[in-house]
Amino acid sequence: MLKLAIINGPNLNLLGKREVEIYGAQSFEDYFAILQAKFKNVALHYFQSNIEGELINQLHAIGFDYDGIILNAGAYTHTSVAMADAVAGITTPVIEVHISNIFAREDYRHVSYIGKHCKGSISGFGLVGYEMGIEYFLKGIK
Repeated sequence: MLKLAIINGPNLNLLGKREVEIYGAQSFEDYFAILQAKFKNVALHYFQSNIEGELINQLHAIGFDYDGIILNAGAYTHTSVAMADAVAGITTPVIEVHISNIFAREDYRHVSYIGKHCKGSISGFGLVGYEMGIEYFLKGIK
């Protein structure tokens, strides 16, 4: 069975409450239950933290044993060399996901420190971006 992790960074615990015009009205926990029901043949793990070091620790903990990681590092995408180093230092392939279209937002959001270490990036498709990441790993593309 494919073993995938979804890791969400800062402020993503507020999905459904925070800036619903950008991020939508659904909580990630509710969406994660939908993903689990849809992808019964995938062992899905979910982790969220607002703390950079906890996110890095999670990447280190699973980054050599999982089949894939879908990472929404939130604002750390645009600011954290440490997150980029953590993604570069693991062997599990990572897909970068953003709910909003980061290129249609503030200029500082156009930069991704983690992107160069990821298999690819998905941006602007709402929560469906996570599903797209799962589908990528299900295709077994290397």
